[in-house]
Amino acid sequence: MKKLIFILLAFMSITTQAQDKKWTLQECVEYALDNNISVKQSELDLQNAEINKKDAFGNFLPSLNASATHSWNIGLNQDPVTFDAVNSTTRNLSGGVSSGLTIYNGLRNVNQLRRSNLEILASQYQLDNIKDNMSLNIANAFLQILFNKEQLKVLQAQQVITQEELQRTNDLVEAGALPRGDLLEIQATIATQEQQVVNAENAITLSKISLAQLLLLEDYETFDIVDNDYQVPPTSILNESPQAIITKAKEARYDIKIAENNSEIAAYNLKIAKGALQPTLSGAYSFGTNYFKSQLFDTPEFTDQVSDNKSHGFSLSLSIPIFNGFSVRNNVKRNEINVLSTQYQLEQANLDLETNVYQAYNDAKGALKAYEAALKTEEARSLAFDYSQERYNVGMLNAFDFNQSKNRLENAQSEVVRTKYDYIFKLKVLEFYFGIPITALN
Repeated sequence: MKKLIFILLAFMSITTQAQDKKWTLQECVEYALDNNISVKQSELDLQNAEINKKDAFGNFLPSLNASATHSWNIGLNQDPVTFDAVNSTTRNLSGGVSSGLTIYNGLRNVNQLRRSNLEILASQYQLDNIKDNMSLNIANAFLQILFNKEQLKVLQAQQVITQEELQRTNDLVEAGALPRGDLLEIQATIATQEQQVVNAENAITLSKISLAQLLLLEDYETFDIVDNDYQVPPTSILNESPQAIITKAKEARYDIKIAENNSEIAAYNLKIAKGALQPTLSGAYSFGTNYFKSQLFDTPEFTDQVSDNKSHGFSLSLSIPIFNGFSVRNNVKRNEINVLSTQYQLEQANLDLETNVYQAYNDAKGALKAYEAALKTEEARSLAFDYSQERYNVGMLNAFDFNQSKNRLENAQSEVVRTKYDYIFKLKVLEFYFGIPITALN
């Protein structure tokens, strides 16, 4: 019984710890990269590329095969001495080894090996690109939760103020200093704020579910992130010119590397296709022996026959392509077109990167200006609200106008939260192009 209680307590402790766990951005990114299906699939593609390289290397090695045959014949057989047909039971054992080697095939083996090295690099670039994009998506979802939580805090703080005003207004109405309409106005504001709080709580829940789904977690109810007070991080990235960021992005981002690699692979595919137009020279060697045993004839001993019946074979084979239904030349044409296509794709990738960097740069600068403007507006609205509150407390301002002032302050505070996280994310996107890790928010 004690053992059962101990197990139950241990299980409850583990469960409680799991429920209390709050994820950092770093933990979210690392977990996603370890468990995401697209990442796992890309890792398998990399393994396949490495196997393909082994195939390409194996093309340089000679083939080696062994064979053996053991047979019995009962009935009409040929006398090995007189070559007459006789009825007997004979046994025959033969075996050998053979080897072949491609000496020259238009350098296709060489080009296939070089292409396989590029394919490994392409798979690695693709894997790293998926990880980068996944990190960006995780950061966006993480920041969305933070935004929703701060938005809820703003609304809850406004609720506290309104509740205080409700009590003060109620006392003044009962004393006859304010009309009852002011109390009804405050009560209506409280009902509106309660609805806003419910909507904000739902937004937090939905944003948590969204991040949990990106992480492939099933426990949505207990999933949560660390509630740090994230501030706008200091950065010097906006002091860089867009062209400097573009230059850095071409070194750090995998979109360009993938396009460049694909262009090189296409060039080697063209070389391989052209190699099929050239002759192929192959060499081969074979060794064999056999043993024969008959009931009617005396045959030499096994070891003697194996030694006496040895045979060696050497051969050179030259294959010259003359006409094959245009298939080889058409394949060359297709690969020539593909080379041009990958070159265009590389040009487009460079143009897209430049466009994206300029867009990210302008977005970050615009977001910073919006955030700074929101801070100024909040400060002004806060002063205006303090003045309205003073006038309302002495009966110089009615409840409707006071609520209008409070709503404007609430909107200003919400705008600060929105522009803050919008700026943080856009700043991180710009830093992302500059090669700065996206996992650190402060």
